[in-house]
Amino acid sequence: MKNRSIVLSVLAVGLAIFAAAVWYQSRPAPIAQVDPVQPEIAEALMRPYSPIMGPEDAPVTIVEFFDPACEACRAFYPVIKDIMAEHDGQVRVVLRYTAFHGAASEEAIRVMEAARMQDVYIPVKEAILEFQPRWASHGEPAPGLILGIAEQAGLDVDAAHNQMRAPQTLAILNQDRADVEAMGVRQTPTFYVNGKPLDPFGVDELRALVAAEVAAIGS
Repeated sequence: MKNRSIVLSVLAVGLAIFAAAVWYQSRPAPIAQVDPVQPEIAEALMRPYSPIMGPEDAPVTIVEFFDPACEACRAFYPVIKDIMAEHDGQVRVVLRYTAFHGAASEEAIRVMEAARMQDVYIPVKEAILEFQPRWASHGEPAPGLILGIAEQAGLDVDAAHNQMRAPQTLAILNQDRADVEAMGVRQTPTFYVNGKPLDPFGVDELRALVAAEVAAIGS
């Protein structure tokens, strides 16, 4: 009987150690303490003209360096929308353009800016992302398809031709290109939350960093 008690005790201790090990491996990773960008480059993070999704006065700002031809940007878009819905009214998203995929990316950005002038920015952006595999094939990109896709989402194509080549559109492309260089952005999407870079990068890490910033505002 005594030996049986000893065996049961050893088994119980073993199970406890195993359970602790499983918890340790699967526990949520702590949020790393990340400093905001340095003051000398903070201006390059956002510009007054940058497109904004969500309330302009939201206390938490996600800045996304975004390429409409980027597959990961397309995959993150529903995540961003979900984060905004989860923290209703407390999160806004500021988009910065990166034309890393050449002519197709730049054409899509110009179309999106024309859509902004026509107040159909969100539906056109969503259509461009939805049909990204058609026009942004990295092997054989077909930027000529973008206007037709945008037209189905409500864009006035006749007006867009001039708007896409307007001086303010070119100025936005040039300034965003310079800011991408100043910030040292090398991949898309690249995220900053209230000026803090997302590091390490991932969906769970983005959710955690946003939640931490929302909690800090409320505390």
